[in-house]
Amino acid sequence: MKLKLKNYKEQLNEWPESGHHIMAQYDEEKVIVYQSYRPAIGNFAVRNQFFGGPFKYTRMTWIKPNFLWMMYRNGWGTKEGQEVVLAIHLKRTAFERYLSQAVYSSYQSRLYESKEAWKQEVQNSNIRLQWDPDHDPYGAKLERRAIQLGIRNEEIVKFGKENIIEIEDISAYVNQQYQFVLNKNLDVLELPEEKPYLSFNEEVNRFLKIG
Repeated sequence: MKLKLKNYKEQLNEWPESGHHIMAQYDEEKVIVYQSYRPAIGNFAVRNQFFGGPFKYTRMTWIKPNFLWMMYRNGWGTKEGQEVVLAIHLKRTAFERYLSQAVYSSYQSRLYESKEAWKQEVQNSNIRLQWDPDHDPYGAKLERRAIQLGIRNEEIVKFGKENIIEIEDISAYVNQQYQFVLNKNLDVLELPEEKPYLSFNEEVNRFLKIG
């Protein structure tokens, strides 16, 4: 596994407690994002290093750069249809493009002239943006907000076949760490090392309410 890990409680002391933050593991080349699938889709992606087989390019797919938000969503890989947990090494150029194209899932009066203008942008957009409460390892809501991005149309084709550097199956690791959560032993919990992500584009940061 190529993820960089760090003790959860050590990271907790470094993470912001509130506000809008894209918590992620990243470098100059890539950003790690997470998805969960049923075995037929997840195993195909790992084996072939692209999305295909039963994966539907006609549906929107959502990516999450925040590991704990993904664990909340998939129940640490225990929910039906989300058993295969993937760490996707996504080209940072693609992630930046998603952020620059994103349209909010809900109406924001500070950004859109009217609800009708926003609805038109949603209809025409390839990327959807949503801020949700972040969660701790037990699933409790936090004051900090976590981002997820929905991808569709031509962007989903690029995502599935062109913009991914590597796809890792991290299901075994997730199951291992979940045992520490179940046993309430967070002192030894090792999570992907994450820090707040900022876009190269200051305008995008303002749009996203980060920075």
